[in-house]
Amino acid sequence: MPPRKTSSAYRGKGIQLCGGALAAASTVLLTRPAFASAATASTPATSGVPAATTPIVAAYRQLQTGINRPSPERTEALANLGRVAKAYNASLSVAGGGAPLWTDLPLGPGSDYTTSMYARLRAIAVDWGTPGGALAGDPVVLDRIKAALELIYTSQYNENVGEIGNWYTYEIGIPYYLLHTLSVVADQLTAEQLTRYLAPVKRFVGNPNLRANNASVIETGANRADKALISIVSGAMLGDAAWIKTGIDALTDVAGGGAASVVAKLDRAAGDGFHVDGSFIQHDTIPYPGHYGIVLLTALAGAIHVTAGTGYALPQPLKDKIYALVADSFAPFVYAGALMEPVRGRMLSRQGETGHDIGHQLTVATLVLARTASGKTKTDLNALAAKWIKEGTYAPFLKIPDPERFAPGPDLVATPGIEFAQDMLASGARPARITATHRVFGQQDRMVHVTDDWSASLGVSSTRISRYESINGQNLKGFYVGDGVLYTFLPNAKGHYTDAYWPTVDPLLLPGTTENDGPVDPKFGGVPVGPNPHTGGVRWDARTGAFALDFKSWDGSLVAKKSWFFTPSGIVCLGAGITSTSGSAVRTTIENRNLGEGGCGALLADGRRVSTDLGKASALRRSRWLHLENVGGYVLLDDASVTALREDRTGAWRDIDTGANTKGTTTPNTRRYQKLVLEHGVKPVDATYAYAVLPGTSVIGTLTASWAWRVLANTSVVQAVRVADGTVLANFFAAGSAGDVRVSGPASVAVGRRQLAVSDPTQTQDSVTVTVRGKAVTVPLKGTFGATTVVRL
Repeated sequence: MPPRKTSSAYRGKGIQLCGGALAAASTVLLTRPAFASAATASTPATSGVPAATTPIVAAYRQLQTGINRPSPERTEALANLGRVAKAYNASLSVAGGGAPLWTDLPLGPGSDYTTSMYARLRAIAVDWGTPGGALAGDPVVLDRIKAALELIYTSQYNENVGEIGNWYTYEIGIPYYLLHTLSVVADQLTAEQLTRYLAPVKRFVGNPNLRANNASVIETGANRADKALISIVSGAMLGDAAWIKTGIDALTDVAGGGAASVVAKLDRAAGDGFHVDGSFIQHDTIPYPGHYGIVLLTALAGAIHVTAGTGYALPQPLKDKIYALVADSFAPFVYAGALMEPVRGRMLSRQGETGHDIGHQLTVATLVLARTASGKTKTDLNALAAKWIKEGTYAPFLKIPDPERFAPGPDLVATPGIEFAQDMLASGARPARITATHRVFGQQDRMVHVTDDWSASLGVSSTRISRYESINGQNLKGFYVGDGVLYTFLPNAKGHYTDAYWPTVDPLLLPGTTENDGPVDPKFGGVPVGPNPHTGGVRWDARTGAFALDFKSWDGSLVAKKSWFFTPSGIVCLGAGITSTSGSAVRTTIENRNLGEGGCGALLADGRRVSTDLGKASALRRSRWLHLENVGGYVLLDDASVTALREDRTGAWRDIDTGANTKGTTTPNTRRYQKLVLEHGVKPVDATYAYAVLPGTSVIGTLTASWAWRVLANTSVVQAVRVADGTVLANFFAAGSAGDVRVSGPASVAVGRRQLAVSDPTQTQDSVTVTVRGKAVTVPLKGTFGATTVVRL
């Protein structure tokens, strides 16, 4: 459970994030360099790295310092890096005698400050080793780097220290920063010095297959991949062929017979690693393509790169599996260069890791992989990277205003990402086109719906997947992120979730959720799974599908059957069986939109303006439709009462993340929100709701939208709609019927003229019998884990 670095807050449409952000594992060279850089070419080499493994270390060095590809963007990024490096160097003391290196980072046992020490030293070293850097080649700076390495080794991180605090710090976090630094100055260190400084790494990562502080824990997923790369590079620095091979073998878990291979495709629900349906899970029950999956991918890209052209090169079949991961597991969840919220786990709360930050990491990893690929694979990977760079206008990829932005690996942002991206763009690579997509990832209880203009996804949970992840002082207000949150992504609001959304949004009223207006769980925290197995949906085609959630609140006092029907024009949202035994009012949130700092936009109800006076709620009774300027339309399909409220909300990132190495700033952020809430009253029994969300739709489009569907049923047994082409989409929570469709048990069903599509959202049944127009079809579902089965009628 790794801590990651974070720094300053960003806000507003003008922010520009770490386009060159570069995990140490993720960059690749244009050519394999000579070991010494231009900054040190005139310095006599004293490298203790054996000649046989020098190419691996040299390659890893260039992952930090880049390829010296000139451009105005590189110059700007390098100037920003220099600003940070000079400040750290100026405040660094190497006097020793028990004095801290930096006054705000005290010496002593434990992991709270050691990571930051190595991170700062890494900034100085990278700038020193980068041609054109502010400190490049300065012999005085080199001596200070060497002295700091010795002081930190002696006082903080050596082979005799105990793991106090987060295990990750000792076994992955510090080793990465140390390797970054050593790779830059290794040609100025003796073999004895390298052996000395890598002794603790050997202790903690000598066997990347196992947790050093608990050998009964077998490493999986991103943690295994990180340790594998650390082993490869550390082994190369020492000329330790056995350690290098152990790292390479760890990728496919040779020691364990492949059971924990990081590229194995699991055919089951949940469990760490990649799955056959494209899912990626870490911490056993958390969908994590938007963090740990990318950490893993960058480590794999690095392993491919640093071993290329050596006797340790990864076999082609393994590389092909790695290349294929980008399109299968990651690309579906990218919008405008950012990773979607439902696949980012607790990282939602990290100030330094917005969806755009981690999206930049994916882009860099993809560029790396493209450089080592060939033919159509190379073309396709470059096309995805070019697409994300082109669409990421909210957070331009080629801008690095703050080199200390988050980057998995971890590392400090430097110039290589910019250089590799520009090299790709100069080659004439064409951005991939937006393709309509509807995918259900049953093995991680996630789905994604992509249209030409907008996209959507859901945050849900089940007995297989956690309702939230709140650990290490992070995601402190993620109470309901797994209760049916509907995320919509719009082309004119690409920064909606990046722009201080999580520290300012009302965490009790997330769009799509049905909740009590009462106290949150007093024991909130951890990674609790949901109470019911019924979560999942069916895919009809690339533009249409259904999804269902059998919801129960954290205390069991509120239950509801919830469905979302996805179409090209919008999402029909149905709720039924809404019953509460608590004394709190029950509410379903249609919308809670971040309008930005001082944002505006007219709200219409049936053509009439609704008051947008701050803090003044408006009761909208029996309205048929609503429209929020620059956001979209909402069609109300029953006689519910809607409360509209525009308000300013203020919060700090520290309110939701107090982690030792990730904590946000205490700077207040104020954002304006538009709430649209359905009121179900106190202790409702079998209450319902029915509305449609039309992302990006105009007023006229909202008025004419109802032709696209018709609600056929909305009960606690079945919720169903008929879409424009006549296809019926239905979610059955039990045996029942809707029109001329009948099922023998829980199922998500799509029925057309000649075809039937079925899935088992409970993932517990061997089969289900569907009767359509008098014809009964028994559909085998055992072992499908929520995947759609298609049957011809």
